[in-house]
Amino acid sequence: MAIAGFKRIASADNPQFKQLKKIAGSARERRKLEQTLLDGVHLLDALAHAGGQLDLIALREGAEAVPEIAQCVARFAATPRIVLNAALFNTLSPVEHPTGVLGLFAIPRPAHHRHGCCVLLENIQDPGNLGSILRTAAGAGADAVYLSKGCAEAWSPKALRAGMGAHFSLAIHEQHDLISVMDQFDAVFAASLHAALTLYQADFKGNVAFLFGNEGGGLSPALSAAATHQVKIPMPGNIESLNVAAAVAICLFERVRQLQRGVKPV
Repeated sequence: MAIAGFKRIASADNPQFKQLKKIAGSARERRKLEQTLLDGVHLLDALAHAGGQLDLIALREGAEAVPEIAQCVARFAATPRIVLNAALFNTLSPVEHPTGVLGLFAIPRPAHHRHGCCVLLENIQDPGNLGSILRTAAGAGADAVYLSKGCAEAWSPKALRAGMGAHFSLAIHEQHDLISVMDQFDAVFAASLHAALTLYQADFKGNVAFLFGNEGGGLSPALSAAATHQVKIPMPGNIESLNVAAAVAICLFERVRQLQRGVKPV
């Protein structure tokens, strides 16, 4: 029985379902079609709050009766909708216990312009780390993130879950030559364990970018040398380094502190 306002799909051979399954399971397909799937009420509500739109809504059969899901779907009144049986829906969802709603979203390709605060990421491999970094960047007031060609996919299901809606507050530029964008900033600060300048001696006011390398090897020599400044996070404890997501958070919120209280450069 069809649900009012929804097209019912009951076969795995349905062309629309097969296309959604490709998008759900393949980074190559997501990049090719410039689309991804948003799983769950939280991400869809975050998108709606940011003024974004969906290309399609997919519901698990019965989920339309859940008040939270019904309210979420109502925020996208003009969006086409389908309903899938549980078996089909669960093959699309990236989580073990799906909430019952998915959104097909067109991945934005932001225009390049002068940003106030930006994060540059080289070869960040873990999508969970990447999503956490995006969430931190959005929370700290950064307006853009540039990812090198070796980074994990920003719009993958795991990165989206870790980002908790931060993706919709940032200009996310993937597959970039990071050196080519550095000249748009007054200063580029590279995080380095060997820097002479500490985080708390640097002046982060103005049009700045923060540069971070991958989880194991850090920044490549070429990128590190291209930065205008090297900074380190003082670590009096007996530990060699921090998780890159933690390092990003410390640096960005030091900038927030400086903007709120003001500091004089050394």
